[in-house]
Amino acid sequence: MTDSTKSSGPNLLIVMSDQHVPFACGAYGSTMARTPNLDALAERGTVFDAAYCNSPICVPSRAAMATGRYVHQTGNPDNASPYLGTEAASWGHRATQAGIPTTTIGKLHYRSVEDDTGFPDQRRPLHVRDGMGDLFHTLRSLQPPALQLRAAVVDARPGESDYSRFDRSVASEAANWLQERSSQQDRWLGKVSFVTPHYPFTVPKEFLDLYPLETLPLPRRNDPQEWDRHPAVDIYRQACGLDQPLTREETLKAVQAYYGLVSFMDAQVGIVLDALEETGQADNTIVLYVSDHGELLGTDGLWFKGTMGEGSVRIPTILSGPGVPIGHRCGTNVSLIDVFPTVLHALGLSPALEDADLPGRSLLGIANEPDDTTRTVFSEYHSANSYTGSFMIRRGPWKYVNYTGFEERLYNLESDQWEEHDLAPEPAYADQLEQCRAAMREICDPDLVDQQVRERQRQRIEEYGGVANVLKKPLMAYSPAASS
Repeated sequence: MTDSTKSSGPNLLIVMSDQHVPFACGAYGSTMARTPNLDALAERGTVFDAAYCNSPICVPSRAAMATGRYVHQTGNPDNASPYLGTEAASWGHRATQAGIPTTTIGKLHYRSVEDDTGFPDQRRPLHVRDGMGDLFHTLRSLQPPALQLRAAVVDARPGESDYSRFDRSVASEAANWLQERSSQQDRWLGKVSFVTPHYPFTVPKEFLDLYPLETLPLPRRNDPQEWDRHPAVDIYRQACGLDQPLTREETLKAVQAYYGLVSFMDAQVGIVLDALEETGQADNTIVLYVSDHGELLGTDGLWFKGTMGEGSVRIPTILSGPGVPIGHRCGTNVSLIDVFPTVLHALGLSPALEDADLPGRSLLGIANEPDDTTRTVFSEYHSANSYTGSFMIRRGPWKYVNYTGFEERLYNLESDQWEEHDLAPEPAYADQLEQCRAAMREICDPDLVDQQVRERQRQRIEEYGGVANVLKKPLMAYSPAASS
């Protein structure tokens, strides 16, 4: 990496949201979601139709995205294990080492602005509470039901929240920053990260009004008679206080609020993309849009994330700009660990020696190649509301889920998008099941990883003075944010 990389080639702008499921985006086929800015970005570039997070919860997912490594490798398995910068280098480290100006605006969810995470210029940063995160997430089977999560779903209303105010300030700061950058000759790397459509479900009225209640459908498998009753899913549902179904009105108001927040977030993305255009930098900037995880959105009576259901682990991923195919849909399986090699590729940087074993690939490269029908992506979950580790791979159309200590699952997503037919018990799919098990074992031993993570969490609880002390700080429904 040399200074010659500083002024040649395109810029890279990464735009990130929180808890955006692709099914709530026009670019992914939704006829209900109003997302004109993301849809326009997709029309100018490539949409990845099979994109996944590597852990369906905020802190681990963002650590995996930063380092290009799985969270069982870096030791960031839960929301009490934020990225410190020392576990493994981030793509921010690589860019700054090359002398490329690197700025983040908005949510990072690392430990602290003081840590060397590779992002020296952090504007309006949002990190974990008290530099520690949420130790409730280490309790697992020891936790009481997190009834505040159920309360967060049913408390859907019009208005402004700390989150909407924060995101408005992030969009404004990003527009000002892009104006600053337009007068500089050096290429740059920027990350703009919003906190919506993550709850609280308090939605500015103009966006809530886009979705009249009478026009909204109930979630898939909303009736308790239809719920997925896998034991691990039942545990998660009960731990979130959702074992008693929401009323029809509560459900529809929550759906309305979520879609309203999606449209609000899209409007903030539009402010940033408009500023990129107005400052004359759009033609020389690669833009990548992703989210940290999805939203279950009432399917099977579940909300939030934290399971291996498609609504939880699937994410929108859109790439646009120089070198990106226009109007293209990519069917290759991808995930957030692919962001690290994408940054290197986009900025023309050579991998460092310690990057040689990164499991990801550049999205720029993938977008320009024929679909790979066998590529495997991986996700894992070790945090709140789950008594045991959950592990998932998607290999081509096949999705395999290992719930440690419970029966495994196998789906063909090509013919069963909504995961209604578990093929694992069927003898006709025994060979495919074994191939998926082998593919997962190439990444990790689920039983061993689950044991290691739970032992580390037990030690964290002990160090903090035991379960009673942890419970003095109840689970936060969402991290606090300040707009100024």
